[in-house]
Amino acid sequence: MKYYIIAGEASGDLHASNLMKALLKKDPAAEFRFWGGDLMQQVGGTLVKHYRELAFMGFVEVLMNIRTIIKNISLCKKDIAAFQPDKLIFIDYPGFNFRIMKWAKPLGIETHYYISPQIWAWKENRIKAIKRDVDEMYVILPFEKGFYEDKHNFPVHFVGHPLLDAIADRQIVNENNFRKQHQLSNQPIIALLPGSRQQEIKKMLAIMLDVVDDFKDYQFVIAGAPSQEYEFYKQFIKEKNISFVANQTYDLLSLATAALVTSGTATLETALFKVPQVVCYKGSAISYHIAKRIIKLDYISLVNLIMNREVVKELIQGEFNTKNLKKELSKILSSSHRAQLFNDYYELEQKLGGVGASDKTASLIVTSK
Repeated sequence: MKYYIIAGEASGDLHASNLMKALLKKDPAAEFRFWGGDLMQQVGGTLVKHYRELAFMGFVEVLMNIRTIIKNISLCKKDIAAFQPDKLIFIDYPGFNFRIMKWAKPLGIETHYYISPQIWAWKENRIKAIKRDVDEMYVILPFEKGFYEDKHNFPVHFVGHPLLDAIADRQIVNENNFRKQHQLSNQPIIALLPGSRQQEIKKMLAIMLDVVDDFKDYQFVIAGAPSQEYEFYKQFIKEKNISFVANQTYDLLSLATAALVTSGTATLETALFKVPQVVCYKGSAISYHIAKRIIKLDYISLVNLIMNREVVKELIQGEFNTKNLKKELSKILSSSHRAQLFNDYYELEQKLGGVGASDKTASLIVTSK
């Protein structure tokens, strides 16, 4: 069968690539055409557009790039029409994907949505579009099944979280080789995960690096995003005790003692590696104030949302400053606080449903209709 897949960011590229591998096991003759990234390209098929060209963050940023976005939507529709896929698969990325599915559904194209958009956080009225335009929805967070089925009478498949697959399938890193390869000392590592988009990295990393001098017994290592070049990060690296590791975030987390993490999927990844963390977020003032009025959540990190309580500290907007970051980092480096975090992380993992999300989803997609 022919599969057209749309992923618009780094996490989508990861999960889509694992789904593609699973689809190939069920359907060895599978033909892929996609919007995504390097990981999807490694599996095979044709990359139409890289997610680096699609990443616009925040309300203001989207408005500034609206012409490019409209042009991309038009290109995508024409490309799907020419490819004539048997299955059209959306990976999160709702701002773009909702426009494509609204166009595709009346044409009789079978639509599958893997990794539900977070309409439980905001824009809940999008459920109308989902009911109208999505044939099958695959959710990865335990509370999402109740949200869709009990609250909105829309049947969905809870398949578990694909991060469990991604982490379980990775090769165990040799610590000595890793430190030697990246010229790291034997000091314990504090990982810095400032996000994947240039806009957020600029806002996050400068503040994260302000605490380096207060923790001289540790070495700080920036996790470079696959979507960014080292040249971009060089402007932030001035102190000798700051290192950089490109595109090896999982290896870095497997060795880290603690982490400072920009809100997003990375907070859950860090938790699954059992690394104590401080969650950080700072957006443009306009985007933040708009979001604050619209988003109806008690927490911003996936860890806290899944657990429905504060497991990891969140420093948001004005609270994300050097003083608070220093205080919270000191806490997660203390043995008593770490012990509680490890217990909470274990409970979190149990809630996520175990490994096999990619295989479950692939089976459902191949056998649908």
